[in-house]
Amino acid sequence: MTQDANFGRCTRRRFMGRAAAISGAMITPWILPSSIWGSQGNTAPSNRITAGLIGHGCMGRGHLRRLAGDREIQVLAVCDVDQARRDEGKLRVEETYAARYPGGTHKGCTAYNDYRELLARPDIDAVVIATPDHWHAMQSIHAMETGKDIYCEKPISVTIHEGRRLVEVARRYGRIFQTGTQYRSISTIREVCNFVRAGGLGQVKSVFTLWGKIGNRLGVDSYTPLDFALPVEPVPDGLDWDLWVGPAPWQPYNSAYHRNPIPGVVPWCFHESFGAGAITWYHSHAADVIQYALGMENSGPVEIIPPNTGQFPTLTCRYANGTLLHLVDHWGMVKDVYKAVPATARIEGNFGGVFVGEKGWVTSLSTGGQIEGGPDDLFERMKLTTREVNIGDNNHHENWFDCVRTRRQPSCGEEIGHRGASLGHLSVIGFKVGQSLTWDPQTEQFQGNDAANRLLGRSIRSPWRL
Repeated sequence: MTQDANFGRCTRRRFMGRAAAISGAMITPWILPSSIWGSQGNTAPSNRITAGLIGHGCMGRGHLRRLAGDREIQVLAVCDVDQARRDEGKLRVEETYAARYPGGTHKGCTAYNDYRELLARPDIDAVVIATPDHWHAMQSIHAMETGKDIYCEKPISVTIHEGRRLVEVARRYGRIFQTGTQYRSISTIREVCNFVRAGGLGQVKSVFTLWGKIGNRLGVDSYTPLDFALPVEPVPDGLDWDLWVGPAPWQPYNSAYHRNPIPGVVPWCFHESFGAGAITWYHSHAADVIQYALGMENSGPVEIIPPNTGQFPTLTCRYANGTLLHLVDHWGMVKDVYKAVPATARIEGNFGGVFVGEKGWVTSLSTGGQIEGGPDDLFERMKLTTREVNIGDNNHHENWFDCVRTRRQPSCGEEIGHRGASLGHLSVIGFKVGQSLTWDPQTEQFQGNDAANRLLGRSIRSPWRL
C-alpha cells in the first residue's frame, strides 16, 4: 500500500469504501463454543468494544495483554511494521482467546503492516496507539477521522503545534481520546493530588521533578533529544523501515532505533527525529500529575527560565500564580541545592513531583515506596487511605472503556494530554534557546522571541501531512 498524501483529508464515507476493498482480509470466521455469545458470564458481542492495536513493541505488548485479557473487549487487529512483532501479536490474541474457551480455536485477529488498512475497517470501534513518538499525533488524527476512539501513549506529540492540531481534530469529530499517563489514575496519587489541589499545603511555592541528561544513556552531555547521524546498517528482513520513519525527517536504519529482541523501553527517543528524550521516559507522567495537582492541567506556565540566566540553579517554569516548577537532575538537589525540604527527608521514585507549600511538603511519586511529607501532622490532615503506592491499582484503561461507551470525557483527554506534553516541549525549547521566555498558554506563542516560536513546530516528510 503506497503512502497517501491526502489520507488525513479523507471522509469517513471514503474510508468505508476503502474498507470494502479489503473486506476479504478482515472478515475471518471465529470457531468458538457457544459460551462466547453471552452465556456463562461472558459479555455478548453486541456489548463489546472492538479494538485494534497499532505498535506491538515493548509498551504495545503490555497494552495487548490488557486488551485481550478483558472479556468486554474484542481485539480484531494488530498492526506493526515489523513482521515478527505483528505476527507475534496476532498469535498472542488468538492463543489468549482459544485458551479462554477450552476446545475452541480462534482465527479472528488480522495482522497489518500499514496502520491505514486497520483504520479503514468499519468494524473496529477503538485503537490503542503505542508506536514511536513521531507517529502519535498523525496516527491519532487519522484514526479520529475514520471514526475511531483513541488510547495513545504519551507524549501525544513531538511538537506543540502537533498537539494543538490533535486537540482540534478530536473536538471536530467528537472522539474519545485518552492519553496513556496512567500514574494520575493510581488511587493514592489521586488522593495526594486532590489534597494539594484543594489547598492542603496552602499556596504551593515550589514543585520539583526529575529531568536527566541524555548522556546517562549515550555518554553525551545534553538535556534535550539529539539530531546526529548514526552508521547505516542493513534493514532487517520483515521490517518496513520507510513506513517506520513515516513523517519524521529521514534517517537511515540503525539498530539503535529498532531491533529484535526489544532492547528495553523506547530506545529510539534519544533522537529528536523520533522521540522526546526525558519527555518520553518519564516527564510526561510527572507533568500530568503535577499540573493536575496545581489545577493547571488545561493551561501551563507563563515563563521558562533556563539555568544560564542565573536566576535558579536548574531550568525553572513559573506559573501565573507564582508557583515555581524546578527540574532537577536527582532528588538530592531538592535538599542540597534548593534546601526546600529537611536534609533527612526520604525522596524516592519517579513519575510525579515534590510539592512544597506554606503548610508543608509532600511527594506524589511512584515506584519508590510510600508517600513522604511533613510536618509531623501532615498525614493526619491528609487522611490518605494508604501511603503505599501500588502502580497496578489504576483504572486508566477502564476509564477509557467506560467513556467509549458513555461518551463522557476521560480522565486524561486530548487537552490535558496536550498540555502535559507541552510542558516538556517548553522545557526543551528553554534549554535550546538559553534565555528566559515569556509564554502565553492561551495563544500558545512566545512573546517577542521568533527563534523560540520557530521551535513550536517542524516540517513533515513528504508525502505525509497532518
